[in-house]
Amino acid sequence: MSYLEVFKQVKNKEISPIFLLYGSETYFIQNLKKHISNTVIGHKENENLSTYDLEEVPIQEVISDVETYPFFGDRKLIIASNPVFLKAKPDKLPFEHDLDALQQYVNNPVDYSVLILTAPYEKIDERKKISKFLRKKAAVVECNPLKDHELNKWITNIANSLKITINHDVYEIFDAELASDLNLMQNELNKLAMYVGEGGTVTKEIAEDLIAPTANSTSLRLVDAVIERNLHKAITIFKDLEKMKEEPIALIALLAFQFRMIFRVKLLKQKGYSQFQMQKQIGAHPYVIKIALSREKQFSKQKLEHIMDQLADADSAMKRGQMEKDLVFELLLYELVK
Repeated sequence: MSYLEVFKQVKNKEISPIFLLYGSETYFIQNLKKHISNTVIGHKENENLSTYDLEEVPIQEVISDVETYPFFGDRKLIIASNPVFLKAKPDKLPFEHDLDALQQYVNNPVDYSVLILTAPYEKIDERKKISKFLRKKAAVVECNPLKDHELNKWITNIANSLKITINHDVYEIFDAELASDLNLMQNELNKLAMYVGEGGTVTKEIAEDLIAPTANSTSLRLVDAVIERNLHKAITIFKDLEKMKEEPIALIALLAFQFRMIFRVKLLKQKGYSQFQMQKQIGAHPYVIKIALSREKQFSKQKLEHIMDQLADADSAMKRGQMEKDLVFELLLYELVK
């Protein structure tokens, strides 16, 4: 099941006795946990909430707690993280997980407890008996990063829940500034909703004024300025980053990350890799790959190698204290643009 499908069910108070939330998108896992918790035990009934780490506690102990009747209220919530037994190659632990006990419970869950298993793994091993059993009997939710075509749908759903309208050109700003951090995007949407009010419309001008720039998104604009050979724009962005208390050494690391990603994507593209294959190979967020792909055609392989040498030299000069860090960075920008 998809995150959005299960999120709607939870909002409608349709709660499964057992959830498996797996994937690398932490925002989705945390958000579902929060809404399930609010529905099952409310905001304050922490006496009926238990949390376990399955790298430290065997699953049979968790099941024993799940089957114990709650002392307070009508229902209890048990959250167990890191079910290593769902991985293709489970980590070695000093104890054994009794998967028969889990399977028996999944087959006949109690009605006074809700069990959430959270697996921060991109995939679970679908070949395993317990994985197949959970697929059949529990609410199994994939919580991996959104694909490009899913992001706008997700933003629209959030906007609808906040009862606001977002103009089409605002989606481009979200894509450029916040696509790699859904938690930050949610916060920015909440802020925009408070500003325009219920029934209001978020225009591009409002979004540009209110959305807080991040160091990562601003470093992307810095790369754009270098591509455009616009020294004035590059220096202005650098000054904005200084106001955000970003150290020049950290900014070199951000630029190095961006150009190194462009370089790796260029090499993989030359080998015939698709965008999806690049994402798998590099292990980066889909948005990061998408941006690198849009930039790589601006540079030759030799130019990218030269830029990375320049970044390494500037980093070394700062660490040796040869001159003021901000001056080193401005000279670096001049060289990159030139």
